[in-house]
Amino acid sequence: MSADSKVLIVTGGSRGIGAATALLAARRGWRVAVNYARDEAAAASVVSQIVAEGGEAFAIQADMVREADILAMFDAVDTRWGRLDGLVNNAGIVDESARVDEMSAERISRMFAINVTGVFLCAREAVRRMSTRHGGDGGAIVNLTSAAARIGAANQYVDYAASKGAIDTLTIGLAREVATEGIRVNAVRPGIIDTEIHASGGEPERVAQMREQVPMQRGGTADEVAQAIVYLLSEDASYSTGATLDVTGGR
Repeated sequence: MSADSKVLIVTGGSRGIGAATALLAARRGWRVAVNYARDEAAAASVVSQIVAEGGEAFAIQADMVREADILAMFDAVDTRWGRLDGLVNNAGIVDESARVDEMSAERISRMFAINVTGVFLCAREAVRRMSTRHGGDGGAIVNLTSAAARIGAANQYVDYAASKGAIDTLTIGLAREVATEGIRVNAVRPGIIDTEIHASGGEPERVAQMREQVPMQRGGTADEVAQAIVYLLSEDASYSTGATLDVTGGR
């Protein structure tokens, strides 16, 4: 891989959609920083797969609730590769199903700290490096939102849905803010996707339970979402910014 190959950070890159995105981007010629919060072994496995296929990658720990971690992650990429061309804001959490009147302040604060504040901080650091206003060469940011932002996720996780609604707004606003600075900002909106996030929210069978509500009558795969993300990162999407691409099976 050449020294001028583009550099990408994928947050939450150790599993699910993030891992699929890191692998596909590497196959398309990106050098990839695979971020993880806790599961070092899973991130190392993604890196090993990329390297085995002739790509270049490394794993970097950073918890999205800690600004110091985020700054250190970007600094590590600066040190290793000296450039940044893309960011996938994929890291996020969901909690167990609950009504709003059952939610604690701690739960809501954690949800927004990771799903919103962490995304803003990563976007800020990417813009500081990629924007022509700051001496950069431009680049692309892809944020992960959710169909829950449109549906509201009543009786399940309105807090998660609201956090993703904030990402919808960030995508539009930031895209317009940096449109003349060489940076495109878009989002991918997954629907019911078969990943580990459902188990983390206490509903490991959610995909099977929800598939009849999807016009295509099935859940999506992480690879299908990754295809949309990597497309928006690429020059094939050179005139797309402020857009959100649904990957929801029609839901």
